[in-house]
Amino acid sequence: MSTDRSPAPDVSIVVPIYNEVDNLPDLVARIGAAMAGQALGFELLAVDDGSTDGSRERLRELAASTPWLRPVLLARNYGQSSALQAGFDRVRGRYVVTLDADLQNEPGDIPLLLARLEADPDVDMVSGWRKDRQDAELSRKLPSRIANKLISSATGVHLHDYGCALKAYRRPIIDRIRLYGELHRFIPSLAKEAGARIAEVPVRHHARTRGVSKYGIDRTFRVILDLILIVFFMRYRQRPLHAFGGLGLWLTAPGVLILLWLLLQKLLGEDIGGRPLLLVGVMLLLMGAQLIAAGLIGELLIRVYHEAGGAPQFHATEVLRDEQANQARAPAPPTPTATV
Repeated sequence: MSTDRSPAPDVSIVVPIYNEVDNLPDLVARIGAAMAGQALGFELLAVDDGSTDGSRERLRELAASTPWLRPVLLARNYGQSSALQAGFDRVRGRYVVTLDADLQNEPGDIPLLLARLEADPDVDMVSGWRKDRQDAELSRKLPSRIANKLISSATGVHLHDYGCALKAYRRPIIDRIRLYGELHRFIPSLAKEAGARIAEVPVRHHARTRGVSKYGIDRTFRVILDLILIVFFMRYRQRPLHAFGGLGLWLTAPGVLILLWLLLQKLLGEDIGGRPLLLVGVMLLLMGAQLIAAGLIGELLIRVYHEAGGAPQFHATEVLRDEQANQARAPAPPTPTATV
């Protein structure tokens, strides 16, 4: 956690950085220009994820003349999720904004996202949508469109652009989620699980002009594996028996039926010892029993986890009497069409 004793800003901007030394001066200048016209105070948490190209030294130089720049230097390269979490652990603002350091996101769009949060109290997260994306069609845009549809369908959080790093959050949402592995791709799903109401707004996107992209087509396969984890986390985190036990019952039921059928044939005098169907029935029964046992063990672990003071089972905000009276007098805000 941060030990900075200066007054807390309104906005904390978190930028993970890995080998972007050529982009850093322009990045800091453009973020400063974007926020200069805002009434909201801000800080920039530039998290260097073990860069080897001089980015760390450049951040130190920029911080010496930029009071609102707070470099965070990780000991080695841990990955984008860990870099974001390192920044989230140190934010002090009531709003948190994230974007990439490659300047493909437009820092000038940060006020647009903040304005949506300020104007609509029912929105907890605003996600950027690179409507006119400036990337290669086959290697970047096509896999991204497929991933967006797959993730939206699997998680129920429907967004046009899961991969856009330019996002803005209310601080309580950030405090409720933890990133590890490569879960940064699924922050909207994690935020939804934490109770966030999400809106999406179009933002500008630029082609990369300096540095080298850190993404490749191989990440598509990792996304599928991470998606399985996210779907399990969202649907079965507090009821693992329904996941493992349900699959176990689907395997056990046909196994039992097969064995009963073979038992009947045995009683009628037929030889069943060499039949492959006997092996199938036994294997289905054993696999189903193992999955049901795994579900029961999961239930015990979840019980121990919550009773020992683990993550809360729910998040809630109590509406006070004075707040209820003010809301009753105020006109109802228009319903946002892009909120999920």
